[in-house]
Amino acid sequence: MAEQKKWEGTVSTTLENANADQIWPFWKDFYSINKWFPGQTTCEGIHGNNGEPGCIRYCGDLPVPAIDGTASSWTRERLIAIDDIEKSFSYEILECNFGVKSYVANVKIDPVAAGDNGRGCRIEWRFTVEPVEGWRLEDMVSNYEVWLKIMVKNMEAAVFDQSS
Repeated sequence: MAEQKKWEGTVSTTLENANADQIWPFWKDFYSINKWFPGQTTCEGIHGNNGEPGCIRYCGDLPVPAIDGTASSWTRERLIAIDDIEKSFSYEILECNFGVKSYVANVKIDPVAAGDNGRGCRIEWRFTVEPVEGWRLEDMVSNYEVWLKIMVKNMEAAVFDQSS
């Protein structure tokens, strides 16, 4: 059987009212993605120090169907690299119960001139993954677009909650 080419996806969104310096700390906090990710209630560090390459997080109650018959899906993810200057990080899925294999992602936050104050940011989330049985790449990208928009909207709201 011929090996299928890995899927690649990229989604991005722009915030007009929060800049890269304000949004980066939320992404950098690798063990707290559940604060922003829609429907996810659990994220905890299980190895290493939060935000350091090699640390591993366990994320539970994800909004994707589990293939092992359990009621909720989960994943263990390792931080591969992080760059405070470039405001980017890469991570990989080590294991999960929803059929994803060889998943590696990169998140990058860039400043952009947007909004009334001319200071916004663009968040880009790229991933590569082996094709997932029963899934379509287009649907996966569409889900990521929705998730990213919800996440950054929650982060932007938190910026303004902190400043009030």
